[in-house]
Amino acid sequence: MLSQSDNEMLCGVGPGTAMGDVMRQYWIPAFLSKELPNHDSDPMRLRLLGEDLIAFRDTGGRLGLLANSCAHRGASLFYGRNEDNGLRCVYHGWKYDVTGQCVDMPNEPDESNFKNKIRQKAYAIQERNGIVWAYLGPRQAPDLPGLPDLESNMVDPEATEIWTAMRNCNYMQALEGDIDTSHLGFLHLGAIRPDEAPPKSFNYYTVSDKKPRYHVMDTDAGTMYAAYRPAEEDTYYYRFAQFLMPCFTMIPTNSLGTQIIFRAWVPLDDNHTMFWAVSASTNRAELKNPSFREAFAGTSRGPVYLENTSGWLGRWRLANDATNDYGLDRDVQRAGKNSGIVGSYTGIDGIHLQDQAITESMGAVYQRNQEHLGTSDAMVIKTRKRLLSAARALRDYGTQPPGADDPAAYRVRSGGTILPRNADWLEATSTVRKAFTS
Repeated sequence: MLSQSDNEMLCGVGPGTAMGDVMRQYWIPAFLSKELPNHDSDPMRLRLLGEDLIAFRDTGGRLGLLANSCAHRGASLFYGRNEDNGLRCVYHGWKYDVTGQCVDMPNEPDESNFKNKIRQKAYAIQERNGIVWAYLGPRQAPDLPGLPDLESNMVDPEATEIWTAMRNCNYMQALEGDIDTSHLGFLHLGAIRPDEAPPKSFNYYTVSDKKPRYHVMDTDAGTMYAAYRPAEEDTYYYRFAQFLMPCFTMIPTNSLGTQIIFRAWVPLDDNHTMFWAVSASTNRAELKNPSFREAFAGTSRGPVYLENTSGWLGRWRLANDATNDYGLDRDVQRAGKNSGIVGSYTGIDGIHLQDQAITESMGAVYQRNQEHLGTSDAMVIKTRKRLLSAARALRDYGTQPPGADDPAAYRVRSGGTILPRNADWLEATSTVRKAFTS
């Protein structure tokens, strides 16, 4: 368990908080390029790390990310006019370019140079392969860190699939589900008996032994686990997963060395998280395969959304949520298995939705002084310590957190593999855990 003070440090991400300061040392996914597709398109409300921001694409196609409240007298720039390479506040006409510089102040005398002294708070952003990344930290160009070398955001965008979904809870309890392998055999595969799984498959080994053992370790940019359980008489089935600072994960849904993914749990504020799943394949046809989509999105049908609204929390909300018990079907749950429906153990259809129901059911911010951890929580414990240590080191000594200035530290992969029981698991997988090898 964590003390109340440590839990508050771990979960609080707003300006001036210890973990919020850590988050601000990194580039984080902010929004999809397609959300602002056109030059001079409508400005968009965006909440990141507890800050209310306005994103826009100007006449020349450049992206801007400005503080919501106009530097003049606080009116929201969401209502602004996006015109002539700037965003103009409709209250008094003050206009800002994408850097935040005030470029026009039409309610001041012509001879005034006051506009040259005014800057709207603005943040650096970069666009790469369909994702717009934001840096909310203190550094300025040319001293900004590099974007992390996350492989699935750097390969052919035509062979990449991206989707997002908002989760109504703190980032950390959502993220912890990704680094907890033991729940797979219950929440997602609990209704499958060993004789119903393909022999010698990863799922067969998972449902045959639901008590994995763990190796956990720190890495250059975060933490890693190798969870293992018996496979055949002389082999173990290993699942390797990555946590990468400050909020990225790589889960082991496919074979180690072939899986090109990352996931992100981006805090909108302390109580809301935007989930990102970015998956790539060296085989474009694979993206159209239902089994690939099911492993990637948790359901072969893909996510079902409510219509987006312009509110701060109005983007990428799933249609099934707490208001309808996430589509829970008790008859399916009682049956345990119903025509192969994914989620029959829970009665909730879809791996992602099962995770969402469970993590949101803990409340907006789970109080970890109430929990009782076991050996299966080794990776969760290691990752919390890594984050808290980084927060204290930055706060107390100004030490940059792991990976913030090392994009190459993100060149890793996750996945499952079979190894001899006497193998050196770390050495045997050293090559296939590296990204950009295919």
